[in-house]
Amino acid sequence: MKTVHIITRLILGGAQENTLLTVEGQHHDWGDDVTLLTGPALGPEGSLLERAAQRELDVRIVPELRREIHPRRDWQSYRSLIRMLAEIEPDIVHTHSSKAGVIGRAAATKLKIPVVHTIHGSPFHEFQSAAAYQVYRSCEKWAARRCARLISVCDSMTDQYVAAGIAPRSMFQTVYSGMEVEPFLNPPVPRADVRQELGFTEEHIVVGKIARLFHLKGHEYVIEAAGEVVRNNPHVRFLFVGDGILQQQLQQQIAAAGLSEHFVFTGLVPPTRIPELIGAMDIVVHTSLREGLARVLPQGLISGKPVISYDVDGAREVCIEGETGFLLPPKSVPQLAEAIGKLADSPELREQYGRTGRERFTDQFRQQTMVRELREIYQAVIDGP
Repeated sequence: MKTVHIITRLILGGAQENTLLTVEGQHHDWGDDVTLLTGPALGPEGSLLERAAQRELDVRIVPELRREIHPRRDWQSYRSLIRMLAEIEPDIVHTHSSKAGVIGRAAATKLKIPVVHTIHGSPFHEFQSAAAYQVYRSCEKWAARRCARLISVCDSMTDQYVAAGIAPRSMFQTVYSGMEVEPFLNPPVPRADVRQELGFTEEHIVVGKIARLFHLKGHEYVIEAAGEVVRNNPHVRFLFVGDGILQQQLQQQIAAAGLSEHFVFTGLVPPTRIPELIGAMDIVVHTSLREGLARVLPQGLISGKPVISYDVDGAREVCIEGETGFLLPPKSVPQLAEAIGKLADSPELREQYGRTGRERFTDQFRQQTMVRELREIYQAVIDGP
């Protein structure tokens, strides 16, 4: 099967890891002829380009393809994609993310190449202006008419798109975002070594959050809840994994609350370190206000950790109240503090929720499961009605 994937940039992020693992699986496990077209990995979030090179994947840079809306450069991206797709002549094109999804679907349709698109997260949401919401919604509706199938990383994304009138439900199919599960089942570095490196002792209960230090990621709610948590259990520590523009602001908020000794920031880390860092945690929290289905939730569960999440987008599909963790109203702080406190005070509950999550979701989120399901969709689209 000859496939081209298109994504805006190959930074360290969930959509990008999903895409790269799909390309790897197709190439190494199925022997497909697969090419990844991407823009430059600009920004502070790091890059997956080095991993792609190590895995000997066919990755080609489209210099004009950027995240920001820029009419002249976007037109150049469209023309470049048409030229590259005409040269490659794939059986099918798979686009990812909003910008690459719109331009990539337009280019593939121009050449009459079948195309599918994955929704990793909605570009239209309640935290933007009404004008921006309508523009992004209109773009998605326009692009949906130019693909054969829409793939959601969770059922919630399908519900949102259908409710917004983007496309009929019959066009959608959920394929959960796969990952390499073995490092989460058996971390490459012992838990005790990682905790010692980070300054945690055996008595500490580590609450971890993995996300860019960016707007809408919800770090401030964890900090607000931390005061109450620490007053009740001074052994609790908080670990923020990731980098971003809000680091100084968040550290100032922590210092103003007198909690500096209870927080550790790792900064930007390569994806290969995530399994060992989750292994060093006792509880995983996810307080973002918008997401498709955050990879850290199944990663935490596969690692045998209980999860606490705000009830946004696809979180409820893995964070199951009373079974794998606590599902809370968005922006809630007292409930967050209470949930952290309950898990911090009960190693038995942590073990129970983590074990249930590992049993339920390990196979569902395997990279091999994702790639197999995607190839079945590709083949159905290629074969036609």
